[in-house]
Amino acid sequence: MHWADVIASELQKRGGKHRIATGISPSGHIHLGNLREMVTADAIRRALLDAGGEAEIVYIADDFDPLRKRYPFLPEEYEEYVGIPLCKIPDPEGCHGSYSEHFLEPFLESLEVLGIPVEVRKAYQMYAEGLYEEKTRIALQKRDKIAKIIAEVTGRELEEDWYPFMPFCEKCSRINSAKVTGFDDDWIYYECNCGHSGKASYRGGGKLTWRVDWAARWQILGITCEPFGKDHAAAGGSYDTGKRISKEIFNYEPPYPVPYEWVHLKGVGAMKSSKGIVIPVKEMIEVIPPEIVRYITIRVKPERHIEFDPSIGLLDIIDEFEEKIKEKDRSVELSLVGDVSYSDIPFRHLVVVGQIAKWDIDKVFEILERTGYSIDEVAKRDVERRIVYAERWLEKYAPERIKFEIVDEVTSEFSEEEKTFLREYSERLKDDMTPEEIHSLVYEVARSLGFKPSKAFQAIYKAILDKTYGPRAGYFIKSLGVEWVKERFRQCYEKN
Repeated sequence: MHWADVIASELQKRGGKHRIATGISPSGHIHLGNLREMVTADAIRRALLDAGGEAEIVYIADDFDPLRKRYPFLPEEYEEYVGIPLCKIPDPEGCHGSYSEHFLEPFLESLEVLGIPVEVRKAYQMYAEGLYEEKTRIALQKRDKIAKIIAEVTGRELEEDWYPFMPFCEKCSRINSAKVTGFDDDWIYYECNCGHSGKASYRGGGKLTWRVDWAARWQILGITCEPFGKDHAAAGGSYDTGKRISKEIFNYEPPYPVPYEWVHLKGVGAMKSSKGIVIPVKEMIEVIPPEIVRYITIRVKPERHIEFDPSIGLLDIIDEFEEKIKEKDRSVELSLVGDVSYSDIPFRHLVVVGQIAKWDIDKVFEILERTGYSIDEVAKRDVERRIVYAERWLEKYAPERIKFEIVDEVTSEFSEEEKTFLREYSERLKDDMTPEEIHSLVYEVARSLGFKPSKAFQAIYKAILDKTYGPRAGYFIKSLGVEWVKERFRQCYEKN
């Protein structure tokens, strides 16, 4: 069974209707590492629906969280906004109503492209509308019991004057610098480090501390399952605390936990907005098809980390996807978005053909037919869709050795051995040969001349690209057209 089906099976033992929570703080670019949470949730949602259950995803944007520091991508003046809620800070680029909206909007647009339907809840709005009011009162009244739970789970003793609430200071606008001094039925009283003393409303005047807030929102939103990062799943971590607070303070059964490992950017480390190690989700869905973006996560169990290489490693993942789509693989099934039909034309081949055709779609189809592919309506739609991604991937992430351009004039010099090979190869090269036969002929001619095959391939690439490497020779020559290649070779071996 696929991991998503296993989780769905466990959830069905708890009931037939489920609400799966996801929550990401919009403090910076929402990246591929964050997306793992959303795709994991959606795979579970789909698995539950396939099993006859009901399921929906709730996305909580933690926009009431403070800006914790000035991140590397922010201008120096944002130092003054540290401690202020993300929803109350101006957009660094001036194109949205707030800092949080600037990073949230492109992410939500990306979820639509990825086929992930969510009920969006914004933390500040939830507090302002009074959804947390009852839980805040309970938490303040039972603060000693909560402090005892935290101490028992984490081994960390809290200060005697600790309260599970962070007041929003009406003077300095910070939410992490004021301390509660008391409360009554109407107000929560506080003193701030800025010197201001005031009173906060139960509706939007501040927020519960993280571990208490998390447990409260489970009940407020009726959450039954939640994927979350491995840091929250560590012994003595947020989930261990949260499940006890949920049961013992709010009398609510905690959701089924699905801890997941980090997504690492190959050669750099775990993706983190705060360190600038990111590939924004918006960027990924512009460069590769949405089903591949989903497959990156769905193909791997949540407890395993993902080493993501957007360069050649991504091509390998696409190869794997294309192979498994023929087998009706469950990971592929859970990754597909909308009514997508794949032809038998590999993405790798489109990258090569696109460059030869200079991305002219009519020339692309002409070359594909020449290399043995049948262009029916399915293939036509498939190629028209994926050739766009092939070009974008090439521009954005492809290593230089994959990029090429057919030169108008060859400036390379050729040795007598190379000229002899090109002449002999041209004479034996026939228009009706398959790409495999064209490729094998390189070895046959090289051996007959006592010429190293590696040198033979270099001579071919020099003649066409004016450099010593290029795409797989058989398909490359067939794509260009045998007669064109023979004429190019003739120009090279007749050079003085």
